[in-house]
Amino acid sequence: MISRRRAMAGLLGSLAIPRLALADSPPVDPKAFPGDRPRLAEGLPRNPRIIDLPGMGRTTGRQGGTVRMLITGQRDVRLIPIYSYARLVTYAPDLSLQPDILAAVDVEEERRFTLHLREGHRWSSGAPFTAEDFRYTWDDVINNKKLYKGGPPPELIAKGEVARFEVIDDRTLRYTFAAPMPDFLPKLAAPLPLILFMPSAYLKQFHASYADEKSLEALAAEQRVDDWRRLHMKMSRSIRPENPDLPTLEAWMPRTAPPAEQFVFERNPYFHRVDQAGTQLPYIDRVLLNVSSSEVIVAKTATGESDLQAMPLGFPDYPLLKRAEKMHPLRVTLWRKTQGSAVALYPNLNCADPVWQGLFRDVRMRRAMSVAINREEINKALFFGLGSEGADTVLPESPLYRDDYARAWAQHDPDLANRLLDELGLAERGPGGIRQLPNGQPAGIICESGGESALEIDVLELIRDHFRAVGLALYIRNSQRDVFRSRAMAGLVQLAVWTGLDNGVPTADMSPQPLAPTAGDQLQWPLWGTHFAAGGDSGAAPDLPEAVELLKLLQEWGGSETSAEREAAWHRMLALRADQVFSIGTVNGALQPIVHSARVKNVPEKALYGFEPTSLLGAYMPDTFFLDEGQA
Repeated sequence: MISRRRAMAGLLGSLAIPRLALADSPPVDPKAFPGDRPRLAEGLPRNPRIIDLPGMGRTTGRQGGTVRMLITGQRDVRLIPIYSYARLVTYAPDLSLQPDILAAVDVEEERRFTLHLREGHRWSSGAPFTAEDFRYTWDDVINNKKLYKGGPPPELIAKGEVARFEVIDDRTLRYTFAAPMPDFLPKLAAPLPLILFMPSAYLKQFHASYADEKSLEALAAEQRVDDWRRLHMKMSRSIRPENPDLPTLEAWMPRTAPPAEQFVFERNPYFHRVDQAGTQLPYIDRVLLNVSSSEVIVAKTATGESDLQAMPLGFPDYPLLKRAEKMHPLRVTLWRKTQGSAVALYPNLNCADPVWQGLFRDVRMRRAMSVAINREEINKALFFGLGSEGADTVLPESPLYRDDYARAWAQHDPDLANRLLDELGLAERGPGGIRQLPNGQPAGIICESGGESALEIDVLELIRDHFRAVGLALYIRNSQRDVFRSRAMAGLVQLAVWTGLDNGVPTADMSPQPLAPTAGDQLQWPLWGTHFAAGGDSGAAPDLPEAVELLKLLQEWGGSETSAEREAAWHRMLALRADQVFSIGTVNGALQPIVHSARVKNVPEKALYGFEPTSLLGAYMPDTFFLDEGQA
């Protein structure tokens, strides 16, 4: 369980969304389960995680079968650990945290976290999963200057002090911080989690502290890397599971090394979850990832060449996919995306052009651009009216949602936009009714995209007309993601288009870091974000009072000890961000097509779809999906 010794005032405090206790799974009594499964019993921890499928409204399945999926390239093998979503702790569909790989967690004052492992848990190789895997990762990887040149990651540092790590016994670990770390467990539950453990028995052969120099040189040459450091990094990479020999705790383990046109994943015989009848999960034996071009994946999905498909499908593909249901044994469902906005605009407050930088830093410019947009037209034209028009903020599914945040400067009001632009000193107009900048140039804004979304371009084409109606010219420039990001960092991008908040359904116990300038890929303030992420070594310190205030509020959230304190910080940040319009939302609540073969059962009809916090399909446990071979 997760227990707290401060009146339960920590991570799982009282919230609008129901929270489940992080309880220890009881030892399995073989007599309690029907059937004879000696082979599976050998692969289970003594206290596996028991999934109550009927309690989730799902059907008890059966093992076996192969599921095909389509991917756009080799890097998409990363989808399997994201879908599998085996983590120390995980988010449930109701956004509560619960133990998964762990049997229980004890939390004291948000500073001391004691992790309890499951007895008899094993890696996919059959090697025991114990405290040694954490000890190795802490001592020999995280605190090894050759592997982590910058030292431990910031997630393990509080008030400038690295956490204190202790091995209590073979199944108990403890991390103690100098200050509250309320986002420690959420970081462990992320799609790309904070790495605290690695398969030590396997990886020691690639580490200079355990292997001799000649062996390491031979292995490095075999893997075509320069030294043992790069060798260890390559062989330990779990985020992109390209090493079939690397043991895993995920539901499926890789069997194919790149390059390949088809990647095979097979069920992990030591996976730690069982259904309520005692059958070990995952139900599905094999997952095949077939490489195809993004241009034809929709067509292939519509003709039944995929048994389970989400990426790279989009809502514009829905009519074609829905028609395909009548011709092929497919099921098409719509899940609601967790993004704060399906498409958002980001005025670059770090723009190198001094004129546009000055304009974008004036809140009247950002507000004018926002109220000039006719969101109702965008919703009807591109989302069939099924989305929700509003700002880029949290969604109604979040306990932090307020109508005021969604409506802030999101009304279509060209008259107000014109007044704000006049106040800015842009009252003079030139040819075509386009306003003139203080330097006499026409007020033409270049909006750049990563060139990966047709929806973004469709939205921009509508916004171009909305802007022209208030005297602003909008020019669209498509690019490539890496070039686009580089230009933004260099201050060459005036206005960017991207999706809105990645996680539009946060709880107070999830970090509000995305609301403040904290990362270099934040398109509205890339230099300020880089400055924070680099600890002040690069980028530029924010000099806009409201941006500085967001960082201050983030610090208050990080130092909190109760959910109530964290909720208060969240609301102050959300209110400030909504009023200042640092990103301009259009339509949220967009729908994501999920297509699966009629034979694949237990796929939810309705769900939330997003990278965070649901790990795409992960929070809905694809290990519980199964094949009904009796259905055509």
